[in-house]
Amino acid sequence: MAGLTTMEVGAAATTPGIRRRLRGWWTWNWLGLMPFIIFIIAFQLFPALSIVIKSFQDTHGSFTLDNVAALNTPIILGAYVSSIKISFLSALGGALIGFFLAWAITMGHLPSWVRSSILSFSGVASNFGGVPLAFAFIATVGHVGILTVALKSAGIALYPDFNLYSVNGLILIYIYFQIPLMVLIMAPAFDGLRNEWQEASENLGASRWQYWWHIALPILLPSIVGTFALLFGNAFGAQATAFALLGGGGNNLVITLLVGSQFSSDTFNNPGIGNALAFGMIVVMVVTIFIYSIFRRRSARWLKVGGE
Repeated sequence: MAGLTTMEVGAAATTPGIRRRLRGWWTWNWLGLMPFIIFIIAFQLFPALSIVIKSFQDTHGSFTLDNVAALNTPIILGAYVSSIKISFLSALGGALIGFFLAWAITMGHLPSWVRSSILSFSGVASNFGGVPLAFAFIATVGHVGILTVALKSAGIALYPDFNLYSVNGLILIYIYFQIPLMVLIMAPAFDGLRNEWQEASENLGASRWQYWWHIALPILLPSIVGTFALLFGNAFGAQATAFALLGGGGNNLVITLLVGSQFSSDTFNNPGIGNALAFGMIVVMVVTIFIYSIFRRRSARWLKVGGE
């Protein structure tokens, strides 16, 4: 040991301990993550990779661009445009209503039980979708729904001016589960606004409107844009609710229903085009998630500053 420096002696002494800690970290922490990793690989990465590969294969497994080229048809383009429209408008409606609802329960000086009740309801309602949600709206505002019949008896006819079984009806249903998701994400963002910022702006002569326009909204903007992207993706990938409401008649209106029709006896019955359609959806969802991630990271910086 005489020829070793003090640093080398210290490194040699601590190496076994570091190795033991690393072995423990790899053993236990990664062991706990293995079920999640296996799930992601089996049900996310592998199916997505399979879709991408099969989008460029014909029925014999040979490389082809015909499946992707087939997306440039009126029916398929119309389904994409319709789905984007439904997703955008439902995300916009959910974002606007959810924004003011989140503001009311966090900064509106309401009783604490109101906030806890709305947040609890939002946690449940944001996951309430699919067939039960479609049935709930059909039973409420369908042709013979409870509200429809009650309004009709009062001399107010919803139909034919309003039609639940249409794009507008689907947007209305989607807004229902978009609002609570917006509330759940925006409530912490409002909590991140520090009172000192408003007090400082008032001391400098700014009005309440100027504070919100020049300080609060710019700080909240990353959260708003990121959440809007998440709401868009949430609606764009929805399938069960649209199928329960529109059935096979919605294939030309919603891209998720058109994808399903490619693997059944309906419509085209072409798995290759079905994979290409799903590949297009993956591209849209990846862009959406990318936008959401960027703005959520920016929002997290302000939330961190606000919490310090």
